[in-house]
Amino acid sequence: MDVKERIAALRNEMRVEEISAYIIPSSDNHQSEYFEDHWKSRQWLSGFTGSAGTLVVTMEKAGLWTDGRYFIQAEKQLNNTGIKLFKMGIPGFPTYREWLLSELNNEDVVGFDGKVYSSQDFDLLKDQFYEKEIGFIANNDLVDRIWLDRPKLSKNKLRIQDIKFAGKSRHKKIEEIREKMRLKKADIYFLSSLDDIAWALNIRGNDIDAFPVVDSFLIIEMSKITLYLDLDKVDENSQKILNNDGIILKKQSDICKDVNKLYGSLVYDPQKTGVYYLHCFNRKVKKIKITDFTGMMKAVKNNIEIDNLKKTCLKDSVAVTKFLYWVDTSYDKMELSELSVSEKLLEFRKQIEDFQGVSFTTIAAYGENAAMMHYAPKKDSNAEIKAGNFLLVDSGGQYPGGTTDVTRTVVIGNVSNEAKRHFTLVVKGYIGINRAVFLEGTRGCNLDILAREPIWQEQIDYKCGTGHGVGFNLMVHEGPHRLNQALIDVPFIEGMIITDEPGIYLEGKHGIRIENDLLVKNYGQTESGKFLNFEVLNFIPIDIDAIISELLTFEEKKFLNEYHQQVWEKISPYLDDDERKWLEKKTQNV
Repeated sequence: MDVKERIAALRNEMRVEEISAYIIPSSDNHQSEYFEDHWKSRQWLSGFTGSAGTLVVTMEKAGLWTDGRYFIQAEKQLNNTGIKLFKMGIPGFPTYREWLLSELNNEDVVGFDGKVYSSQDFDLLKDQFYEKEIGFIANNDLVDRIWLDRPKLSKNKLRIQDIKFAGKSRHKKIEEIREKMRLKKADIYFLSSLDDIAWALNIRGNDIDAFPVVDSFLIIEMSKITLYLDLDKVDENSQKILNNDGIILKKQSDICKDVNKLYGSLVYDPQKTGVYYLHCFNRKVKKIKITDFTGMMKAVKNNIEIDNLKKTCLKDSVAVTKFLYWVDTSYDKMELSELSVSEKLLEFRKQIEDFQGVSFTTIAAYGENAAMMHYAPKKDSNAEIKAGNFLLVDSGGQYPGGTTDVTRTVVIGNVSNEAKRHFTLVVKGYIGINRAVFLEGTRGCNLDILAREPIWQEQIDYKCGTGHGVGFNLMVHEGPHRLNQALIDVPFIEGMIITDEPGIYLEGKHGIRIENDLLVKNYGQTESGKFLNFEVLNFIPIDIDAIISELLTFEEKKFLNEYHQQVWEKISPYLDDDERKWLEKKTQNV
């Protein structure tokens, strides 16, 4: 079936259930950002492959809501599907709840799969519709009825994370979680978020491509811990280790039956809990909404994690630097494409002994393709790499010692002065964040302007955040902190990891992004308070051939030159003679 046929089939099922509108979010039953193919219902129905978006289908219309990272991509992929694009955050475009409110009549019914629709979103939906007599059906996965070749769920084995990487035992973490439960006077903690579960129990898996998590749910009580999952994923040794730490293993299908028997006070994160699971709890249970305790605990890395991550980033930086040398010395000697350079970068990372796989699908984008922020090359879009534009490569690796996420944009041949000017503005924005010194308690929204200001001076903006947290051998996008214009009330704390990745994306021209991972560290204490700054973790050259040095201030030049001196000192010992000569040239002073 094509997209129009799939939407028509969905409408047939809606008629059977007497549903007026059906909502298909981009999530799994854990509200994950990235998830197994089994849960990609929105993508299967709409043909839009971006990671974020909500599809809403009524009997007459269909709309897809997505953010600025995907506007260009969505326009192309939704063409001739009958699905209208609604640009989130842009004036004149309603939210999907506002649009539904204008489309529906009293006594209409809205349906969705409550496993993949969060409790928080359901509360917002009810609040929006309080003046209309709208019904809700939250337990129908209508897509499952029409997606006949739907992918099966993973059967990959769970593995135990070594304490030499975790830095803290699962017993210690559980006790710290229970202490937070006591402060909330809670008897039960329902944890659905996969990376939080993996962190809390020091387990890892391979259920989602590029993300080492295990499809599971965790219930923590004051005297009992129960992990719900596919029991076939747990070998005898792992079961013994978990059981010895008091963790009971049960099959995932037992969740609703078990939680219906619980009493007391429940804490849960409504943003990460499917409304279906929340409704399974006994009505007498007192429900307390929180932001997951584990989110902030996981975000602040301990000293062992930090030491491991620094070693991992160095190894990863060597691989990426070797790759950049290969690109720079090969594009005019052989045919290169976006797919071939992606494969070559993977080859370099595979040479690292403990490399586990990529941390997300590599973005290798040449020329105008790079204007799509989360573009990933495919056979039908695979551009040739040739002189005259930029190649943007955003990639990362998973290692026992941490997760990496880096972007370099490099000039292929010669580019216009306008392109170089844009590149230099991005470098200025990148340096602005790197050089920041800020008072403890500062939020990401307070610093975001440092990256945007030189770009805004040219009346250009990028429709995404400037940085995100990074997990430790976990999800490449990790909260709760962000470097973003959004008013997220989470301060930077010593030990957090944040990316710094401003960019310029011009449709039909080019896309430019520079990205490194940064560690939040102590800068010093004065009578004014405690100050923090950032320590860069990746050491990969920034393409000075694309920089107009006159646009850089003295302080910016000093910063870039000092950074490149570090790149030379740390990376050159791992290179051969030709690679060293190349790196010496690429790290010269500007």
